[in-house]
Amino acid sequence: MTSTINLLRLLADPTRLRLLLLLEEEELSVAELQQILNMGQSRISSHLAQLKRAGVVAGRRAGKNVYYGATKTAGRNGARGRVQQVIETLAREIPETGRDRTALKLALRKRQDKAREYFDELAGKFGRSYVPGRSWKALSHALISLVPRLTIVDLGAGEGTLSQLLAKSARKVIAIDNSPKMVEFGSKLAKKHGFKNLEYRLGDLEDPPVTKGSVDLVLLSQALHHAIKPERAVQAAHRILKRNGRVVVLDLLSHRFERARELYADRWLGFSEVKLHELLEKGGFRDIEVSVVSREKENPQFQTVFATGVK
Repeated sequence: MTSTINLLRLLADPTRLRLLLLLEEEELSVAELQQILNMGQSRISSHLAQLKRAGVVAGRRAGKNVYYGATKTAGRNGARGRVQQVIETLAREIPETGRDRTALKLALRKRQDKAREYFDELAGKFGRSYVPGRSWKALSHALISLVPRLTIVDLGAGEGTLSQLLAKSARKVIAIDNSPKMVEFGSKLAKKHGFKNLEYRLGDLEDPPVTKGSVDLVLLSQALHHAIKPERAVQAAHRILKRNGRVVVLDLLSHRFERARELYADRWLGFSEVKLHELLEKGGFRDIEVSVVSREKENPQFQTVFATGVK
């Protein structure tokens, strides 16, 4: 075990301190640490090596993987124990600490979610071979018919294709969009199809014209990346929901396809899983779940991330 002075010098680097704080919570692989810290493998490995030499981190091999964790013993000179209070004090001064905790939760959820791995594999096979009558469109119609009789708001609805599907089962659907032409077109379409429980309203998803605490479900389907301030849209969703109401977000996972700003009028190049979790958490939601649910094979290989939370 290194001396107290050398250990404090070692932990003066914010990255090494962040690593140690994470490894005190859970054993993690280098790949998981890359995901949590959004850093390269070589940088993380270099810092881990220094922490290992200091005796505060140890590695454990499990099959092909190596998991790193904080050592439990303080060593002969008790250095680890003597600086614990200093470590906790330093942790409060690092702005990334809260984000790291959220990212850790998501990484552990991914590790444990075996069902997700199964369905990812299944999704890759669905539609690969022709079966008469089987399609995602047919499946979506079947599943949407199971939606309870809720009052639903679709923020950034566009012409409202999803809103019209939901109107088949919902008590009422309110489709909000800031384009007068979209609202006009959607309203005509709803009237044509006889949807008396579907209403289109002109408004902004950051300040929707909906009564506070009046709806059961708020949808933001591929709309949040168009918001000037996404946090305001999430807060607005929280405001109009009833207690125990739910928000559902479907959006692009963060990407680097800059042309999306020009081609699709995107203000944001998607959101990371951690960022979406933070947006919902800061917006007042609980029981938050975030996961990647779709991956396109064609360039730029957009991925779709799903997030939900309860008021």
